[in-house]
Amino acid sequence: MTSTVKQLPLLATIAGFRRFSVAEYHRLCEIGLLTEDDDIELLEGYLINKMSRNPPHDGVLSDLAEILGAQRPHDWRIRSQCAITLPDSEPEPDLALVRPDPDRYRNRHPYPADVGLVIEVSDSSLEGDRQDKCRIYARAGLVRYWIVNIPDRQIEVYEQPSGPTAAPAYALRTDYRHGDNLPFILDGTIVATLAVQDLLG
Repeated sequence: MTSTVKQLPLLATIAGFRRFSVAEYHRLCEIGLLTEDDDIELLEGYLINKMSRNPPHDGVLSDLAEILGAQRPHDWRIRSQCAITLPDSEPEPDLALVRPDPDRYRNRHPYPADVGLVIEVSDSSLEGDRQDKCRIYARAGLVRYWIVNIPDRQIEVYEQPSGPTAAPAYALRTDYRHGDNLPFILDGTIVATLAVQDLLG
């Protein structure tokens, strides 16, 4: 199994590694070849080691979860570093705002239509989050993607996903910096306006 796991953050650099479907990935988990102790996510068919986290990342993530959790509509759930199931990937974004599910997602992970906002907190992972995750989320049609960019002290908001095209991308990127107010939007409705400096700490 270890020969199918790659540590490189940019998927375009991978060659000669076996690709898995989402169903195959689920099967590997079901039979115990992959467990919760394996720090791995499925990205575009590849088993990728997740980036290690540092104190700035985890500090910003904790603040974000607290602030967004307090501002979200009560019928939306906030999930931290939990899987979402996409057509060719099963990433574990730092945060996702998802619609309610009758079983509270105990029998499946959220699908693209369930996700109102997906967020990656980026420090050492910034290049991969801008390229790989941006492409993956745009292909899946996730309507809104935030990169909380720690090195540049800004929040990048990506909107208008292309869907499954030859070159998936978001058509619109807006950067919010210290002193700006960031709209927190779910289902096309602004549910709160947030000060960027509060989100970045």
